Amino acid sequence: MIVVTTNDIPGYRIVETLGIVRGLTVRSRNLVGNIGASIQILFGGNITVYTRLAEQARQGGFDLMVEEAEARGANAILAMRYDANEIAAAVTEVLAYGTAVIIERE
Repeated sequence: MIVVTTNDIPGYRIVETLGIVRGLTVRSRNLVGNIGASIQILFGGNITVYTRLAEQARQGGFDLMVEEAEARGANAILAMRYDANEIAAAVTEVLAYGTAVIIERE
């Protein structure tokens, strides 16, 4: 599966557009993670607990998006993007989305 943020892929042509695909994941921070992050905040710098959480959420959304595209028969996703929103205190949704297509080499 080729996934790109661009609207085309040099050297390939779009044979068929299958539509928008998405992967949605909702994650929450746990109490232990919040305590660990609070300690890291005191010292400044990268808050690794939250960095890991954000990366896991993005990867989860990405994987679900790719699964949907594969189920539709796509071999590529164009114009891939992420969106994230806080639904409630300590609860964040991450959406990965793009356009599923079938491509072939030119």
